Amino acid sequence: MGEQNDDRAESKEGAAAPDNGAPSLAAEFQAPTVTRAYQCQCGRPVFLRNSRCLACQTPLGYVIERLGVVPLAPATHEGAEPGTFTVFGDTGGRAYRHCANLLTPAACNWMVPAPREGDDPAFNTAGLAPGMCLACSVTRTIPDLSVEGNGARWLSLELAKRRLISQLLALGLPVLTRMSDPVHGLAFDFLRNIPGAPHVLTGHDTGVITLDAAEAQDEVRERIRAEMREPYRTLLGHFRHEIGHYYWDLLVQPTPWIEGFRTLFGDEREDYAAALRKHYDNGAPPDWASRYVTSYASAHPWEDWAETWAHYLHMADTADTAMSFGVDARNVELASDLFEAADLWQPDHPEAGRFLDFLNGWVRLTNVLNELSRSMGQPDHYPFVLPRAAVGKLQFIHQVIAAQRAQTQASPRFS
Repeated sequence: MGEQNDDRAESKEGAAAPDNGAPSLAAEFQAPTVTRAYQCQCGRPVFLRNSRCLACQTPLGYVIERLGVVPLAPATHEGAEPGTFTVFGDTGGRAYRHCANLLTPAACNWMVPAPREGDDPAFNTAGLAPGMCLACSVTRTIPDLSVEGNGARWLSLELAKRRLISQLLALGLPVLTRMSDPVHGLAFDFLRNIPGAPHVLTGHDTGVITLDAAEAQDEVRERIRAEMREPYRTLLGHFRHEIGHYYWDLLVQPTPWIEGFRTLFGDEREDYAAALRKHYDNGAPPDWASRYVTSYASAHPWEDWAETWAHYLHMADTADTAMSFGVDARNVELASDLFEAADLWQPDHPEAGRFLDFLNGWVRLTNVLNELSRSMGQPDHYPFVLPRAAVGKLQFIHQVIAAQRAQTQASPRFS
């Protein structure tokens, strides 16, 4: 994507902010996830990383079955084990334990189901590391905590990863550990460069996602961003990009979706190593901004997929958060055109209208986000221009995820 600025062409006639009779932003968005606005039993707002309400000191935890952070109460029902909790107000409900990483530098606030008489063992903790939640169980290697600063780096990495995993669960995407599925399971390695050892490269290889833990430091990540002339570089962005490669292997390559993928993104059988060498030697093609979400997406169809996938996750999560908090962008002055059905991959698809509403709601929201950033003297929150050629690819990803979500809803959720 190109950087967003004030020199773009004016919006089409009729594409300005709707009048007061138009639907609100929340009505326009049809993002396929759940609320990001969590609340304690005392009525105060709490957030994804909280393990205790700062107002009333009620313990909090992320419960997968609830897809969110909930207030907790000590379990008191017959047979409840010491140190277990139930969701506040659900005294007879399932009991949970805190993840074993709650009191480590990772400060994990996710909950682990406690054993219950008569349960199928697979429902409880199959595939999880002892005492650990799903989000922590997919971490295979952590930074050496004897090194000063690595505890803070690990916390930053885990916070970003927990947000990623919570979104994947809400989308109905499979989240498997290597313990539950040695072939298709996920594993995250957080590594640091060591003198004399091979250089650590962020990447994905058959379910193993490696991140350079140094990028958990803002100054390191910002230096790399500036050197690579990127408009955006975050830990969450890394996670969303690399998980895109993982889901391509899982949901696209071995399925009938592959033909649509090749139509939109290109033939992934093109020599990947040679394509990357060409990209790094010669840069992106001059017209990349009119065809791809980022310049790196032009390197190879796999990278186009991963960059577009990450962008879809950015859009869906940000839209859900905006909806959850009642953000209304109806009166914003648009700096770019709205999209039309003709821009879609399958304009006649039964859900095409809803997707288009979501997309145009996103355009309005990003204008609000950028104005808020400018009011604080900060760079644009959304420093991109979404090209029309990428819209069809986004719809394709939306449909792949929607199909997987429907399949997940037809079977029991992992917990």
